[in-house]
Amino acid sequence: MSRISHAFRFCALSFYCVAFSLIATVAMSNAVSAQNAVSVVSDARVAGDLARTRFILDMDGEVGYNLSFLSHPYRLVIDLPSVTFQFPRDFVPKGRGLVRSWRYGSISKGRSRVVLDLNSPVALDKTFLLPGVQDQPTRLVIDLTESSPDEFEAAVGQATSHAQPVGATASVPKQETQEPATSVENELPVIIIDPGHGGVDSGAVGSNGTLEKAIVLNFGRFLKEKLDKLGYYQVHLTRDDDKFISLGNRTKLARGKGADLFISIHADSITNGAETTRGASIYTLSERASDRMAAALARRENYSDVIGGVDFSDEPEEVTDILVELTRRETKNFSIHFARLVVEELKSATTVIKNPLRSAGFQVLKSHDVPSVLIELGFLSNNLDEKMLGSDEWRERVSDAIVQATNGFFRARIAQQ
Repeated sequence: MSRISHAFRFCALSFYCVAFSLIATVAMSNAVSAQNAVSVVSDARVAGDLARTRFILDMDGEVGYNLSFLSHPYRLVIDLPSVTFQFPRDFVPKGRGLVRSWRYGSISKGRSRVVLDLNSPVALDKTFLLPGVQDQPTRLVIDLTESSPDEFEAAVGQATSHAQPVGATASVPKQETQEPATSVENELPVIIIDPGHGGVDSGAVGSNGTLEKAIVLNFGRFLKEKLDKLGYYQVHLTRDDDKFISLGNRTKLARGKGADLFISIHADSITNGAETTRGASIYTLSERASDRMAAALARRENYSDVIGGVDFSDEPEEVTDILVELTRRETKNFSIHFARLVVEELKSATTVIKNPLRSAGFQVLKSHDVPSVLIELGFLSNNLDEKMLGSDEWRERVSDAIVQATNGFFRARIAQQ
């Protein structure tokens, strides 16, 4: 064999050895990197418009993170510990609203970064970390609002650090700490929380025997406690124990208290598709139901008075007056506005059904001058939802979402307190 042939084989063998060594090094590096990662980021999305935009990261565990603004061009930087980005194969980072585009990656050993390229100056409205519950991932949520160039420049260089324990949420720190509202009580917005059913009317019953009336009462109490702690509202429950209250008396109580917002809490149940149908939904009043499911739900919920033996002959006839009708239209618009806020918050907190904002002729929502919504927390007919509805972690996440929506709804009035 010639010397040239030997030399060629030697070079080829050397090449394969080097190539194998490089592949092995990269593989080991990736493995070490994955082992050192504190969390896996599995999804991300942007929602909203040019007035308010939300950025969400889904991950499998809680992490601390830092936020900072950069100018020329406008950017928001999210610094994370070492995480592994495992997006779906067809995933493409897309911008929306105030976020033109965004990118992600590892920047050094033990550090990862997400950068949001902004269309215009923004302000950091709030940010919080929602702990994972059952099949729901941990979610890092960042809300941005439109701002001015001067306000943006003032925020550049002021990093915001978040190292929250599990289950904590954080509002954006203010330069001046403000005490809770000390307004005269009767000037505070009045919120009525209405845990559905009660007493002889148990509502839906889960496959494992969970009673709707018990789930919604526990949730109503929990939500009231959270809203009370803020000091921004007067909050009342239509019932605080296991008793039956007619639908008409629930709305009378709301109007008697001078309610500014009425939130009826329920949990749904269906027969067909029970194994696959799950998630929260929000309903507003409409004479014509948005779909067959909404119509069927309204019939079931309105049947509560029949179960409770209400004498309908004592019910007053509905008033038809032009001023009442104008008020009703305005109230409907406010109801829809609040419902949309709740939908956006719940999407980050829990599973929601397809087209979660619906409408039908719910008797309990018929106060012509009180913005009213009915929230279905989930489906007791679905085993996963039934288990989740009894979870403390889930209750924390969903109640936080409704509190955030409520604060958004009353933002202008809170600012005046």
